[in-house]
Amino acid sequence: MTLDTIDIIVVILFFLSMIVIGVMSYFKSKSAEDYFVAGGKLPWWLAGISHHVSGHSGAVFVAYAAVAYTHGFTMYMWWALPVAIAIIISAKIFPVYWVRLRKNFLIQSPLEYLKTRYDLTTQQIMAWSGAILKVFDVGAKWAAIGILLNVVAGIPMTEGILISGVVTLIYVTFGGLWGVIITDLIQFIVQVLGGVVMFVLVLKKLGGAGSITGIWKELPPEHSQLFNDPYTAGFVLIMFFLYFLSYNGGGWSLATRYISSPSENEATKAARLSGYLYLIWPLILFFPMWAAPLIIPGLETPNTSYGHLMLEILPKGMIGLVIASLFAATMGMTSSDVNTIAAVITRDILPVVSKKFATDKHPLRTARITTFIFTLATIIIALNYERFGGVLGLIVNWFGALLGPTALPLLLGMLPVFKSSGPFAAISSIAAGLITFAVTKYIHTDSLSIEVGLPTFVSALVFIALGQINKSVPENVSGLMAALKRKT
Repeated sequence: MTLDTIDIIVVILFFLSMIVIGVMSYFKSKSAEDYFVAGGKLPWWLAGISHHVSGHSGAVFVAYAAVAYTHGFTMYMWWALPVAIAIIISAKIFPVYWVRLRKNFLIQSPLEYLKTRYDLTTQQIMAWSGAILKVFDVGAKWAAIGILLNVVAGIPMTEGILISGVVTLIYVTFGGLWGVIITDLIQFIVQVLGGVVMFVLVLKKLGGAGSITGIWKELPPEHSQLFNDPYTAGFVLIMFFLYFLSYNGGGWSLATRYISSPSENEATKAARLSGYLYLIWPLILFFPMWAAPLIIPGLETPNTSYGHLMLEILPKGMIGLVIASLFAATMGMTSSDVNTIAAVITRDILPVVSKKFATDKHPLRTARITTFIFTLATIIIALNYERFGGVLGLIVNWFGALLGPTALPLLLGMLPVFKSSGPFAAISSIAAGLITFAVTKYIHTDSLSIEVGLPTFVSALVFIALGQINKSVPENVSGLMAALKRKT
């Protein structure tokens, strides 16, 4: 299909607005602190919207749309609902701790405090492994948008990936976190407009508001079930724990939204806003995906279902808006990841690699160069996404399985109950998780729950058990725990 002129204009205007915002934000970043944590002045409503937008990508419209097409309502049960619960129940815990870490220890990267909590070796292992893991995760997001563009507009995968990747590269390199945050707000507005348009037009296609409940009578019975194999209740519990780690800071870019908040109360409000958005918005967003089998039955490639649905439902002129919303979903998450990973590389890795970075006289320039190089690496991975099991393979099987072992010591390290789990426990838990992941890749299991959850389960077991064996708590760790208890 060739896009109509007005659709092309809408998409071009969207991209131009992202670039303009990035360039304008260039002048708001006077220092590395501005570039990475917005100077600690991020308003709660902006932080909450950005946290929400940064927590999902265009993969929702590819990999998750495929699950909605083939398995129905369970998609909400194993993604949006547990994410919302994980964020809301911990809104007064981890967001507060991240603010206290910035104020007490002047951190700009989520991993900076690990040098005090554990030691330099542990920090470096987590920084390197997490940065490498994020290359694959962000690459999957670019690949997802490439698939959609290919279906909807006939744009080859390579060109689609390069378009979204290069535009993001420009605005995130120029603007830093302020560029990311402001574009997140614009992207959220565009995404809501595109999602509402799809929702309304699908309702109209199916005969009105009654189809909200009526579609479940026409779809296969298992599509209305809360849990639909292989997405069982056990799988959802495992994903909830992974989301608990990821959305509270294990996904480093999401920690940055809290670190950048001016106060503990603002960080808590930001978390709650993000959580409530996850609770409500996906019900509107997913409805067209759940209804897709009734409108476009018999698709052999379910991961193209949303793209085909757009072609079936949208009139000319509207397709450009929804394509822009898909770009918005992807670019919001990837730009956030890129900015935070650049902070980790600049603040945690480079000073150890070379002493000249420890006394860097031009940290802002270094930050921008790091951002550029990392983004380039993710685009290269995206162009080779099929070698890693496709989009869902990258997101669930790779990122989901590896997230736990790398996030556990980061999040649990803040909690007083685990204060005796030191460097050996942290490193051993990461190693145990990675080894378990490798084993599950070579030994075929019929359970998705085991494949995704076992590395994290083993990692948690090792971290807690070794902490119980070693009851001594170093003075620096006791000081850190005392700082985390104090209100700022």
